[in-house]
Amino acid sequence: MHELGIVFEISKTVQRFALENNVEKIDVLVLEVGALSAAIPKYLEACFPAAIEGTVLENARLEIEILPANAICKTCENLYDVVKHQKICPDCKESNYEIISGQELNIKEIRVAQD
Repeated sequence: MHELGIVFEISKTVQRFALENNVEKIDVLVLEVGALSAAIPKYLEACFPAAIEGTVLENARLEIEILPANAICKTCENLYDVVKHQKICPDCKESNYEIISGQELNIKEIRVAQD
């Protein structure tokens, strides 16, 4: 399960942010995970408590937003979600596409605790 390593790296990044900005506590961490990402959201959630113990994130809530797997059809140039449409362009019915998004894993938002 490589998600544990991913969550530890995310935690380190957020801790650096907190240190650089004199932040003592994080309330919410929002991640964007592409539908085609190698990271599985439920495993990220399961690993999160272990990665944040004893850090500014210790009581933070993790929110994960799933980004669609968008592709552009090389035949008709239609933009579509390849997962939703099972790799087949809904316009021309071809399976000739290029992935343009959906493989990413981003820190979208860090909400700082307000005392």
